[in-house]
Amino acid sequence: MKRLLALLVVTAMVLALVPASITRAQDGSDIEGSLVIESWRNDDKTIWEDVLIPAFQQHYPNIDVAFSSYLPQDYNAALNAKLEGGTAGDLITCRPFDLSLALFQQGYLASLNDLPGMENFSDVAKSAWVTDDGSDVFCVPMASVIHGFIYNQTAFEELGLEEPVTEEAFLELLQAIRDDGTYEPLAMGTVDQWEAATMGYQNIGPNYWKGEEGRLGLIDGSAKYNEGGFLEAFEALGRWQPFLPNGYQALTYPDSQNLFALGMAAIFPSGSWEISVFSPLVDFEMGAFPPPPPADAETCYISDHTDIAMGINAATENMEAARLFMEWMTTQEFAELYSNALPGFFSLSNHEITLDDPLAQEFLSWRGQCESTIRSSYQILSRGEPNNESQLWEVTARLLNGELSAQEAADIVQEGLENWYEPQQ
Repeated sequence: MKRLLALLVVTAMVLALVPASITRAQDGSDIEGSLVIESWRNDDKTIWEDVLIPAFQQHYPNIDVAFSSYLPQDYNAALNAKLEGGTAGDLITCRPFDLSLALFQQGYLASLNDLPGMENFSDVAKSAWVTDDGSDVFCVPMASVIHGFIYNQTAFEELGLEEPVTEEAFLELLQAIRDDGTYEPLAMGTVDQWEAATMGYQNIGPNYWKGEEGRLGLIDGSAKYNEGGFLEAFEALGRWQPFLPNGYQALTYPDSQNLFALGMAAIFPSGSWEISVFSPLVDFEMGAFPPPPPADAETCYISDHTDIAMGINAATENMEAARLFMEWMTTQEFAELYSNALPGFFSLSNHEITLDDPLAQEFLSWRGQCESTIRSSYQILSRGEPNNESQLWEVTARLLNGELSAQEAADIVQEGLENWYEPQQ
C-alpha cells in the first residue's frame, strides 16, 4: 500500500511539471471552441481546409476552425473595419512590419511573449512582428521567401556552365552566355522599377553589407547607403547592365517571367516565390543558386525575407482555443506541412524539415550555408518621406538604365533617409 501511495505522489508531481497544453494535446477531448481565421491569402483556402486544419483537429477534434479570406487588396480595409466593429475572427493573418505593428499598438493583437514554442524562432524570424524595442512579439512567424537565382538547367548543360560561387565567376558566366548568343543572360526589366530593387539590390546586397550587421547599422545610424557595403551593392548591381535583355527598359515583370518560362533567357534573378509560378509552365529542369559573394568574402548571406504570420485577436472569446492553435503553429508538424503545401514559402521556425519539391529544398538548404537577413528598407526605415523602399525602386531602375552612377544612386537614397530619420542625421 505504501509503495502504491508513493507511486501516486510521484506521478502527481510529474504531471504538475508538464504544461497543461501538452497534457491536453495528448487527448484534446476536454477542449472545445470555435475559431475563425482572417486572411488575405485567398489562394491558400484549400490548403488550410484540406491539409492544415484537419491536421490540427487530429490533436483537438472539438475545436472547429473556419478560414475566411479576402482579395489581397481588400484585406487591410476589411480587417480594420471588422476589428473596429468587434466582428473580426479569432486569428488574424499578419502582414509584415508596420501594418501589424499598428494593430498591436491599437490593442487589436494580443502579446505572445509567453506562448510556448516561440523559442523556436530566431530574432530575424520575429523581426517583422515585434515592437521596435523588441519587448513584445505579437504574431507567430509562418513563412519567408528566399532570394536567389533560378536558372534553366538545359541552357547550362548546352553551354557547359556551372553554378557560380563568387561574384567574379557570376560575371564570367553572364559574359559566356552573352557571347554564345542563344539565350539572354538575365531575364529582368526596369519598367516596373521594383524588380531592380527587390530582385536585384536586395538579392545580392546582403553579401556586401554583411546581412544583419549592415541592416541594423542603417537603423541605428552607424551605416550609410552611400558608403561601405551598401555603396558596393549599388556598384555590383550596375555591373548587370550589359547582361539584361535587349529593350529591357520597356520590359515588365510579366514580360521577364515569360522570357524565362519560354526558354529564351538562362537566368531569372528572383526568389523562391517563383517556384509555384514556373513549375507548371516550363518544359525544362530548373536549378537555383544563392547570390554569389565577392571572392574575398568570409561568409555568404541570403535575404530570407519575412512574409506572413498569425496573431490572436485580443478581443477573442475563445482565447484558450486560439492559443492552442498558435502553439501548434510553432511545431515541426506545422512547419513541414505548410512548407510542403506551398513550395517556395518556408517555415521560419528552426526545425529541420524535408521538402518534397527539389527546387524548394535547394533554396531551403542555403539556410545551413549562409547567414539570414531581411530586406534593408522594410523595418522602420520606410515610415517617413521620402519612403526608403520607394526610393530604392526608383534609383536602382535608373542605375540599370544608365541614368545614374552607383554613387549618385546611393547619395540620393542616403539624402532621402537623412531628410526625416533622426539616427541618420
